[in-house]
Amino acid sequence: MARDIIELRIDSLSHGGDGVARDPEGRVVFVHGGAPGDLVRASIVKEEANLARADITEIIEPSPDRVPPRCPYADVCGGCQWQHVAYGAQARAKRRILSDALERVGGFSGVPIAETVTGTHDYGYRNRIELTVEHGDRLAIGYRGVDGTSLVPVDSCDLLPDAYRSVPKALSGALRYLAGSSDLNLTRVGFRTSRSGGTSEIDLWTAPGPFPRAHAAKMLADALRVDTVARVLTRPEKGPRAVRGVEVLRGRGYWVEHLAGFEFTVSAASFFQVNTALAERLVSLVLDALSPSHGDVVLDGYCGVGTFTLPLASAGADVIAVESSGSAVRDLRRNLEHAGLDATVLPGDAARAIAEAGPVDLAVVDPPRSGVCRDTLRALVDSQPRRIVYVSCDPATLARDGAALADAGWRLVSATPVDLFPQTYHVEAVAVFDRV
Repeated sequence: MARDIIELRIDSLSHGGDGVARDPEGRVVFVHGGAPGDLVRASIVKEEANLARADITEIIEPSPDRVPPRCPYADVCGGCQWQHVAYGAQARAKRRILSDALERVGGFSGVPIAETVTGTHDYGYRNRIELTVEHGDRLAIGYRGVDGTSLVPVDSCDLLPDAYRSVPKALSGALRYLAGSSDLNLTRVGFRTSRSGGTSEIDLWTAPGPFPRAHAAKMLADALRVDTVARVLTRPEKGPRAVRGVEVLRGRGYWVEHLAGFEFTVSAASFFQVNTALAERLVSLVLDALSPSHGDVVLDGYCGVGTFTLPLASAGADVIAVESSGSAVRDLRRNLEHAGLDATVLPGDAARAIAEAGPVDLAVVDPPRSGVCRDTLRALVDSQPRRIVYVSCDPATLARDGAALADAGWRLVSATPVDLFPQTYHVEAVAVFDRV
């Protein structure tokens, strides 16, 4: 069956990566690989009630913001969606995406949205990558493709610093060799490198069971010259990221990074922002927004290893740090001790811990992509801070939770997009809510 071919002018970029156009009838069409300003012929590949999806068959008139992708895998790898778009246009698109989500999902209008905060590097900025592993006739390692299901084997990644761009190739070779004599039962492989220099790490995510510990540690350390090799044992019945335990196969068992003047040790199963340089800007925005006075009680929800906890404690705040990950809590305590700082650490379920904390003066929350759950949001509201700073990695869940805060008596006074993820549609945001 022949597909419809239509001529479209790409108007904007969507949260999801596609270009956005309208067909002659005014229907929204999401165009894979489109850049704002492109005039294209596109093939309709899927139609729904009020929208369609299309692939470009010909670029009639390229946008001034269209650039050649730097990566040879850009057309097939799902890791980067916007390598064909000039970086300035990416930053403008992220500001608009945040503004649109706040207005459409949250019902906010007239809120000052700052220009997107960008860094000096739009490539080579990541301190961590994570590769998917598939087992077949031959072990394959790579990123998920643009279809979200296929695996794209890669030999390099331009989002890593230049010295580490070829890590995927070295990992593939070493792990294929190991897989030839042992059942590795890998699900994914992580690589971390410190911007401040000195430490790097390989994390092997596997189900529990036999594993060639000594052989794997030597092979990987020799092939990639890393300091630490760790095995993260998962609990498949609880989900792909449910951690049962960590085995240190070589080295200290943690990675070290410096951020905002502090040293952070980060274990294999603990989260840390992937863009250290922009994470420092994020910390500055949060501290400037909170501006705690000496002795203010500040709630740090979803605090992780202490990205905001340590700077807030150093500024004289009495910090209550809430975190559910056991690995992150252990790292947080170690980081506080190393910095000579104090904070009240409440491990476990966020809703219960925040309720236990009681009234606070200020709060910062940095939840996962799914946002703040209803019970946790209720506990946050009950703690009655005069200002809440919400750090978000998903504009839609920020807008949803922001609307709930507005209903409970807080006013959104500003929002700032921060581009922690150049070449992708993902955008971090710092939103400031004041109690009315």
